[in-house]
Order: sequence, then structure tokens, then C-alpha cells
Amino acid sequence: MARTSPIFLMGVLVIWAALAEAEYMIYKDAAKPLSSRIKDLMSRMTLQEKIGQMTQIERNVASAKVMKDYFIGSVLSGGGSVPSKQASAETWINMVNEFQKGALSTRLGIPMIYGIDAVHGHNNVYNATIFPHNVGLGATRDPELVKRIGAATALEVRATGIPYVFAPCIAVCRDPRWGRCYESYSEDPKLVQAMTEIVPGLQGDIPANSSKGVPFVAGNTGFFHIRATSEEKCPWKQTILNSNFHRALDISVGI
Repeated sequence: MARTSPIFLMGVLVIWAALAEAEYMIYKDAAKPLSSRIKDLMSRMTLQEKIGQMTQIERNVASAKVMKDYFIGSVLSGGGSVPSKQASAETWINMVNEFQKGALSTRLGIPMIYGIDAVHGHNNVYNATIFPHNVGLGATRDPELVKRIGAATALEVRATGIPYVFAPCIAVCRDPRWGRCYESYSEDPKLVQAMTEIVPGLQGDIPANSSKGVPFVAGNTGFFHIRATSEEKCPWKQTILNSNFHRALDISVGI
């Protein structure tokens, strides 16, 4: 009786392993409904992976190895945190790509999101365009100008390989003793609401066929982050802030 070659058996095992590795994963199928993809991905994740995905770390402690070993979901540049002095756009892109390679090399291959403060231009980056603070822009009473500033900022942010900005700030400052009052467009909530026109500047206008209630993340920057701050704590201030958030969400998500 003919004996089966060990080499043949090894080949069969390699093929079987490759097929198992190529298992169909719903969460990677862009044609599937978003809810199905999320449910499939969540069912595959370990507790450690979930914790990692909810964690955002500072750039100066990140590396491809850290991203891979701890399943990190997001990295940020804090104020003044740069890859090198007077770093070029290419240097920024290479740094972000290196972190992304680490994230994609994990078991589930979930991309990381890199975020940066770009509240008045891409202000962490050498030679970027710097725009006036929000208090100055609010004085213009010109929402269309603010939208154009958002689009210009988004262009420069994307040029450094970054898809996520921590902007805009829609605080309504009514106490100038608060140290970050300059980040507020105005003490008038109606004016602040009007200035949320910066949101479609940063991320692009929502297409007419975009699903209601689903974030539009395929525009200029992809992701934005609406900021409010600690000066806004008491109930009447919270009511004012809520109206600003509603306006910002309506033009960015379509609620």
C-alpha cells in the first residue's frame, strides 16, 4: 500500500491553515449594513482589545509596537507635540503611517485614528496657516468666512496624513475671567450657533443621499470633535450649549 508523503501532508496543512486564516469576516465587508459589521466585530473582540480601542495615547509614547501590543485605537498630538522641530508634512505622514502599520498588524486589523488640535489652523505644524482665535472670528459675524477657514484647515491637516481634528470649540463664554474665553466665538449663543458653519468646512457638506443619524466621515478631514469646556457647568449654560450642539450635529450628522 502506497504511503502518503510527509511533504504532501505538510502542504495540505499549510493550505488548510491559509484557508482558515482567510475566514470571511462580515465587519470587513463594506457592502454589509453598518450595524451588522459592528455586531460582528464586537463579537470577535477580547476585553483587552476593547480596552485598547477605547484608549487614546499621546504621540510621544506611541510606536508601531505599542499600537500592536496594546491594540491602541487612537493617538493624538497634544499642544506642541511634534515628531521633530520644524517637521515637514512628509515627516508627519511617515510618523502617522508607522503607527497605522502597527494598528493594522493586529489580529483584527482595526485602523487607528490620529487626532490633533487644529482650532485656529493646523497650529502644531511648522509653516501651517494660522487663523485668528474664535473670539476674533466671532467679531466678523461672517459664518461663510469661518466655513472657508475650516476647509483651508482641513486641507492642511490632511496634507500631514491626519484625519481627525479637535475642533470646533462652541463654548459660550460669559465670564472673561475664564482662562480660555478666547476659544468662544461670542457670549451670544445665536452667533455661536451660526459659527458652527465651520463644521461642514472641516468635514465637507453632507451629500444629499447620506443616511440620517450616521456621521459623515468621508469629507475633508473625515472626523471632527466638537468641544465645549469647563466654564459651561450650570443648568442655564447647559441649555445654551445643548442648542449649539444640536445645530452642529444637524449639519454634520443630519439628525
